[in-house]
Amino acid sequence: YSLVGIIIKQWYQRRVRGSEDGSLLAYTISVSGSDWKTIKFMRTDTKEELPDVLNDVKFTCMSWTHDNKGIFYNKYPKAATADLGTETNSNVHQKLYYHKLGTSQSEDILVLELPDEPHWMPRCEVTDCGKILLVYISKGCEPVNKLWVHELPNMGLPNQFNFTKVIDNFNADYDYIANKDNVIYLMSNSNAPRYKLTSVNLDLLDQPQAAWKDIIPEKTSVLEWTACVRHDLLVVCYMEDCVNKLYIHRLHTGDLIQSIHIPPGSVVGYSGRSKDDFVYFKFMSFINPGVIYHIDVKNKEDNFTAEVFEETPIKGFKSDDYVTKQVFFNSKDGTRVPMFVTHSKDVVLDGNNPTLMYGYGGFNIPLTPCYSCSRMIFCKYLKGVYCMVNLRGGGEYGNDWHHAGSLANKQNVFDDFVSAGEELCRLKYTCPAKLAIEGGSNGGLLVAACANQRPDLFSTVICHVGVLDMYRFQKFTIGHAWMTEFGDPDKPDEFAWLQKYSPLHNIPQTGSYPSTLLLTGDHDDRVVPLHSLKFIATLQHQLGDKCNCPLLIRVDTKSGHGAGKPTAKRLLETADCYAFLAAQVGAVWSC
Repeated sequence: YSLVGIIIKQWYQRRVRGSEDGSLLAYTISVSGSDWKTIKFMRTDTKEELPDVLNDVKFTCMSWTHDNKGIFYNKYPKAATADLGTETNSNVHQKLYYHKLGTSQSEDILVLELPDEPHWMPRCEVTDCGKILLVYISKGCEPVNKLWVHELPNMGLPNQFNFTKVIDNFNADYDYIANKDNVIYLMSNSNAPRYKLTSVNLDLLDQPQAAWKDIIPEKTSVLEWTACVRHDLLVVCYMEDCVNKLYIHRLHTGDLIQSIHIPPGSVVGYSGRSKDDFVYFKFMSFINPGVIYHIDVKNKEDNFTAEVFEETPIKGFKSDDYVTKQVFFNSKDGTRVPMFVTHSKDVVLDGNNPTLMYGYGGFNIPLTPCYSCSRMIFCKYLKGVYCMVNLRGGGEYGNDWHHAGSLANKQNVFDDFVSAGEELCRLKYTCPAKLAIEGGSNGGLLVAACANQRPDLFSTVICHVGVLDMYRFQKFTIGHAWMTEFGDPDKPDEFAWLQKYSPLHNIPQTGSYPSTLLLTGDHDDRVVPLHSLKFIATLQHQLGDKCNCPLLIRVDTKSGHGAGKPTAKRLLETADCYAFLAAQVGAVWSC
C-alpha cells in the first residue's frame, strides 16, 4: 500500500469541523490506523490547505470560536515513539488547548489541565450562540461527566479561564443540546436511566431548585439524541425495542407536537442546527441500504413530514427478497433479550443453515438495525442466516440495561449470547455445527469468552481486535478508561470478577474447540495487538495438537483498531473472514 493508501482523512463524526461562517475547515489525519491524529486546516472555497498543523492529538474535541479565529482541541504529551500506534504506554494527562490560526502550535493557549487526575479527560463545546464554552470532564467510559462553563466575550477568548462549575461530580451524564441566553438545555441521565431533556439557568446556580427544570421527562423508551432547529423546535429520536422513532417537540415547554413516520429501523445520522429551518436524517435497516430524508420546519407549527431526499440503490439487490424478524428469548436468569434475524425468504428452517451471530454487549453502546453489504452477500450467495443480538451491557434499554452487563455483572452478557445461540438452534434456524459467532473489540472479548465457556455450541469464532487479557488491559494506552466497564484488576474483589472469564486465562486444557480466526492490526493502539498475540499463542500451545480445527491469526500491517481503514484493506479482510467462515460451516457459494 502506498503512503496515500494508509493516511486517512477522516470526514466523519467529530473528525471534521467547519468554522461558524463556513469559510474554514478543521479535519484530522490518521497514519496507519492509529488513534493518534494530526489536525489540519483548509479554506472551503479554494480547498487551499493552511500551514497550521497540530500534532500529539488523540481522542480530541474540535470546536471553533464564533469569531472564526481558531479552535479548541485536546493534546497529550508526545508519544514515546515516532512510529505512532506501535507504543503501549498509558495515555494520561490529556489537556485542553486553544489554537489561533496563523500561529505555531507552541504558542497555543492552555485552557485546562488536571495534573492531579492523570486519567481524567476534558472535552469542550461552544454553544450555538458562540458566547459560552462548555467543558465536559470524564474519567472513563461510564456515561457520566462534570460540566464547567465559561463566558466567551465577543465570541472570542477571555483574558484568563476561571470556570464556573455547574456540575462538579461524576453522578450523571450532561450533553448540550441548545441554549437561550444563559438557559442551557441538556440531555441527561440524572435520575433518568433512559435519559431526559433538562435545562439549567446559569444565573440561578445559587438556587438549585429554581435553576433546574425538566423539559421532556424520562419515558419508557431511551432518548437517543435530539436536535434543536428553528431556535424553538426539537427533533427527538427515541429507541423503542432497538428501533428508532422520531418526534417533534417544542423547545421551551417540551410539549409534543407530533410523531414523524419512518419505517422500522435506525436513524444513523442527522444534520440540523438551531439556526436551520430544516433537518436531514439518514434511515437504514438490515435490508434497506439507506434513505436520506428531509424535514422542512420553516413557517410551520404542525403537520411536519419526512420527505425522501435521496435513496441508496444497490445493483442487483432487492429488499423484498429478504426478511428480518425480531425475536425475544429468555436468558439464563430469565431476562427477556431481543435479537434480529435476517435471511432470504427461501431459507428453510430445517436446523441446517449456515448462521453468523454477532454481538457487542458493552460500554452502553446499543446495536440497532443497519445495512451491511458483506452480510447480505452471506445471506444471498452462501444461503446464510445473520443474527444480531441486543445483549445486556449495551445501551438498548438505558443505563440499567448497561449496568446489568458490566463490572460484577459481565457474565450476564456471555449468558445472553449463549442463550441466543441455543434459541437459534431450538427454532431450527441452525445447529451447533453450522453456527459461527463474530465480534470486535469488547465484542471480541464476548466471542472469546463464549468459545471458552461453550465450545460445544459454536463451530466457528471470528474475533476482531479483542480485549482478551483481563488481568493487564488497564496498563496499555487507553485501557485505564475501561476500568469503569470491567473493573480494576489491582483490586482483589474486582480481580475476582475478571479471573472467572478472562479469555486468555480460561482457555480449556482439553477437549474440542471452535475453529478460530483472530484479527488484529500492528498499529492498533486502542486494543494493543498483544491481546490477540498472547491469546493465539496460548490457544495453539494448549489445544493445537488436541483439536482437529484451525486456530489462526491474521495480523494486518499499517492498520489499527478499524476506524479509517482503506476500502482495499477492508475488502481483503472481509474476503478472508467469509472464506474462513464458509469453509468451517460448510457454506457453498450459489448464484
